[in-house]
Amino acid sequence: MSGLKKFIYDWVFPVAAAIVIALLINKFLFYKIHVPSPSMYPAIKPGDRIIVTRTYNLSKLKTGDIVVFYSEERGETLIKRLIGLPGQQVDIDEKGYVYINGVKLEEPYVQNRDNKTASFKVPENHYLFLGDNRADSLDARYWKNPYIDQSEIKGKARFIIYPFNRLGGLK
Repeated sequence: MSGLKKFIYDWVFPVAAAIVIALLINKFLFYKIHVPSPSMYPAIKPGDRIIVTRTYNLSKLKTGDIVVFYSEERGETLIKRLIGLPGQQVDIDEKGYVYINGVKLEEPYVQNRDNKTASFKVPENHYLFLGDNRADSLDARYWKNPYIDQSEIKGKARFIIYPFNRLGGLK
């Protein structure tokens, strides 16, 4: 085998295959995001880099999941806590507590509540999202259209990979 053929078989094909596999994994399985704002503090801090698994079965999403989605209204990809599922009634009282279908939602991840009251009836095929840092989160409570269509859900946040002192799974 000539030197050029040996180089192609030994180096070019494996590198090309690795690139194709990496692109397919990124497109269909998981990807990395950078968090720019404090809206999800303390679970997620500004500057965190997070691995997100793509979501194909929306029926597996549940209240409390941290989800990445695209907001047409904001024109950007956001990361927030899933609060309201299709068909649910979500109410927020004057102390910032959330009730789903009349039952108080336990939210140990929320440390900074505010007094913004709101009431939502989540339409079919749509979801409602709030930030954990309610006092500093521009979320569904402030959007003209507070509901995110199911087609805009990109994935579920799973692991913080940077900074290394925060390495680990998300709750």
